[in-house]
Amino acid sequence: MEIVCDIRDGLPIETDSLDYVVSIHALPEIAYEDLDTTLQELRRVMKPGGVLRLALPDFEKAIRAYVNGDRDYFLIPDEEWERIGSKLVVQMIWYGHSRTLFTFDFVEEMMVKNGFSNVRRCTMGQTQSRHPEIVTLDNREKESMFVEGTK
Repeated sequence: MEIVCDIRDGLPIETDSLDYVVSIHALPEIAYEDLDTTLQELRRVMKPGGVLRLALPDFEKAIRAYVNGDRDYFLIPDEEWERIGSKLVVQMIWYGHSRTLFTFDFVEEMMVKNGFSNVRRCTMGQTQSRHPEIVTLDNREKESMFVEGTK
């Protein structure tokens, strides 16, 4: 199913209708002040017991790579930005597209605050839900954290 709309205006999907929702690197483009509205809308369309799976850029991984001098972690070419601190900043804001940074603590608190329970970190391709197909869209393992929560 392909839907083109602004989630902040509401999704054209019935309440309590989806077993799970997957979001791959979409939340960083949502302004901080709109994150609660976005999560509440995703929760609304999920069935009771449904699962939300998020893949998000992992700020903690990026900081570790920066502190350890791991230039290979960063996707920013040397032709654009040579210094590792510059690469860190540009990667985390992804050329101005990302508006919010994410750590697991922040994601967990945000999800709980918006009515999700059993929030847990997963690895790429692994789920703790009863929906093995939920991992089909997983990608960008190197820079991402994968988090699931239950409605």
